[in-house]
Amino acid sequence: MSVTTPTPVRKTAPSRPVRSSRRAGTAGLAVALLSPTFLVLVLVIGYPVVAALRLSFQVSSESIDPHTGFKVTATSYGAENYTSVFSDDRLLRPWWNTTSFALASVALEVLLGVSMALVMHRAFRGRAFVRAAVLVPWAIPTAISGMLWKWIFNSQGVANEILGTQVLWSSDGFQAWLSVVIADTWKTAPFIGLLVLAGLQIIPGELYEAARVDGASAWRVFWRITLPLVRPALVVAVLFRLLDVLRMFDLPYVLVGPRKDSVETLSMIAFEEMTNLRFGTAAAYATVLFVYVAVVALAFVKLFGADLIGRGTGSET
Repeated sequence: MSVTTPTPVRKTAPSRPVRSSRRAGTAGLAVALLSPTFLVLVLVIGYPVVAALRLSFQVSSESIDPHTGFKVTATSYGAENYTSVFSDDRLLRPWWNTTSFALASVALEVLLGVSMALVMHRAFRGRAFVRAAVLVPWAIPTAISGMLWKWIFNSQGVANEILGTQVLWSSDGFQAWLSVVIADTWKTAPFIGLLVLAGLQIIPGELYEAARVDGASAWRVFWRITLPLVRPALVVAVLFRLLDVLRMFDLPYVLVGPRKDSVETLSMIAFEEMTNLRFGTAAAYATVLFVYVAVVALAFVKLFGADLIGRGTGSET
């Protein structure tokens, strides 16, 4: 009797060229679909940035042609614009105003925005009306908001009537700086509240029920459950608001006015240089602001880990 041994069945590995070609086809399709967007970004963002950088190194000098007697403008390239920007004491004051606006406004907006989100997240009668009313200041255009607060901070306006004082809010000084901080906080705190509210609505209710069973206080629940789970949305909201305040121009310009030492920002000084036809210096100020905003954004993302593109924390398998 002969015993036949079964022949082992060899498992054929999947063909790698098929998989690689499929990935290449998917990558090609993704590039084809995203190429119009990239083209628009290059035209709308890339070209103006490169043009402003080139203009910042352009130096114009005027002289009289001895042969014709006419004024001649000569253009050359160098670092004279940046030399004048950093050697002049005028840069430090707008930089400090811009930074102080960002720190004070964002801090107040975080406190008020989180409070608004906690109130809007609770179930009570008229919650829809409260949500709509809270978002009204954020929906108002910034220039209109500046005009409204300019009337409020008028020497005979509502602010002085309530406080019983005669403060000249629109003049130069600390009161002008404070008026801009108050107006900016009133307008944009609902933005942070809206994003934090979206983060609150995805927190499972079972966590709060378990905390109540364990006897945790409301303050402990906030620090141990609410704040850690809402942190990603809050970090992104703070980053957006921080970058927005660093570029602030229209609110102090409308509320207080130009050429005020206490509220002049980097964008305002760049605009003033442009209106005086000093385009190279204006481009240098704008480039300095661009680099400052980029450094702040990069440092903020590195320190707080803002997940801007939705990668999450898990590793991709």
